Amino acid sequence: MTTLYDRCAQDAAASVIAAYSTSFALACRLLGPRVRSHVRSVYALVRVADEIVDGAAENAGVPAATQRLLLDDFETETLAAIDRGFSTDLVVHAFALAARECGIDGELVRPFFASMRTDLTRTQHDGASHDAYVYGSAEVVGLMCLQVFVNAGRRTPLAPAPHLIEGARRLGAAFQDVNFLRDRADDESRLGRDYLGLHGDRGDRAAVLARIDADLAAAARAIPDLPADCRRAVATAHGLFAELARRLRVADDSVRVSVPAPVKASIAARAVIGLPQRQRVA
Repeated sequence: MTTLYDRCAQDAAASVIAAYSTSFALACRLLGPRVRSHVRSVYALVRVADEIVDGAAENAGVPAATQRLLLDDFETETLAAIDRGFSTDLVVHAFALAARECGIDGELVRPFFASMRTDLTRTQHDGASHDAYVYGSAEVVGLMCLQVFVNAGRRTPLAPAPHLIEGARRLGAAFQDVNFLRDRADDESRLGRDYLGLHGDRGDRAAVLARIDADLAAAARAIPDLPADCRRAVATAHGLFAELARRLRVADDSVRVSVPAPVKASIAARAVIGLPQRQRVA
């Protein structure tokens, strides 16, 4: 039974997402009610953890060593809340509700926090560390959402099909690499981080974009087999990031690309009625 406290926690998670990402909020509105609150709760937890290592804590004067302690405590509380079914932290409580119902456990939670911890200790990435970081910071988030898609409302969670697992991982990886490219200037100037090792090399940048295209193509093949109340939202998110990738191909490195509101609306509308997305370059 959903309690008043549960609803307040889920509302708090929804507020976090609405404030941080208009694109994600748009996609979430297209999810069916069976899964919508749980997906918001997953992303709210991710957002709060990200803020510990990406500026909010530092802006408040919290030193790096204390940021590490805060992140460790946040992970400990998250895992404990999954076990006991309650947290005094509303975002953690909402996440625990989703995790307990949908079969999200430490196998997915711990890699995520490991990647967040990396942001406190590593600023330069090579291919291996990039892949490990992306798995923990993005692919497991896709797998958490997949657990929700498959299991929300079930008495006993089921393991998703292997091709859906691959699709969720590839979509998460594509999202993360797109964000690395579009946030590259800020990551390097404000945070001193280089996730892609590009150093202004347009050839390497083209290779990253080719990898993104391949990941998006693999993810697209899995979307038709998702539960019906999830497909439109995932197709919209996929379309938005495919559009960002197309714009990144022609944008100057110093410009943070975005998708204009009318284009977002068109992508969402086409996903709702099941039409393929138009190919755009600007």
